[in-house]
Amino acid sequence: MRMRVVRHRDRRRRARWRRGLWGGGEVLVTVGVVLMLLVVHQLWWTNREARQGAERKVAALEKEWGSSGSSAPGSEPPDPEPSPSAASKAPGRARQRSYTPVLVSGTPRRSQAYAVLTIPRLHLRVPVAEGVSKPDVLNKGYVGHYPGTQQPGQAGNFALAGHRNTHGEPFRYLPRLRPEDTVQVETRTATYTYAVDKILPQTSSRDSGVVRPVPRSLVRPAYGYDEPGYYITLTTCTPEFTSRYRMVVWGKLVSMRPRG
Repeated sequence: MRMRVVRHRDRRRRARWRRGLWGGGEVLVTVGVVLMLLVVHQLWWTNREARQGAERKVAALEKEWGSSGSSAPGSEPPDPEPSPSAASKAPGRARQRSYTPVLVSGTPRRSQAYAVLTIPRLHLRVPVAEGVSKPDVLNKGYVGHYPGTQQPGQAGNFALAGHRNTHGEPFRYLPRLRPEDTVQVETRTATYTYAVDKILPQTSSRDSGVVRPVPRSLVRPAYGYDEPGYYITLTTCTPEFTSRYRMVVWGKLVSMRPRG
């Protein structure tokens, strides 16, 4: 019977092969753990930190304004009287409301939180800050005001942006909004209530028409308005976990109540 001869060279080769497999397995496990930690950080930790920071900012604004919240979420402020000029127009036709807005005092500084957005259906109460910078506004869990668009209560378009995923994700459930849902904006001087009017499920991220003073999509022209008014625009990314497209919700001002 012939005996199999095992050479030292073969033993060393097999040992190196085993060490290589073991080392490769360790690398894969380490990479997997790192990726898991990154996912946990993005989906949990950033939300936790941003939400807590946003809640503190809302409390700070209310303290600064000398109130713990002049209107509870879901409450409906009384309608203002139409201005004499609006009441005298076109007798026999439905009167178009006109508002004398109580303006934000001064121009908000870049990244300054100066208002509170409340959406009862979404159980959302979040600060509004000037600008749409990710590190200075959106990643803090705030909603950002598009520079160059109007301020709350002004004629034109008060346009806002917010994250749909991570960093507090204030607009994650924006698709749940329906026509006639209320959206409130509180400032130092007044509370403005808007009613959801139209929803654009998806458009290009470069569709600048949706934030114009008279908003109308440049990509999907069937969505939007033809006449000046008092509008609010809410925008966020869609689909979830991407930034390829934008979802848009429009509302119209229905009431205004001065604070105090």
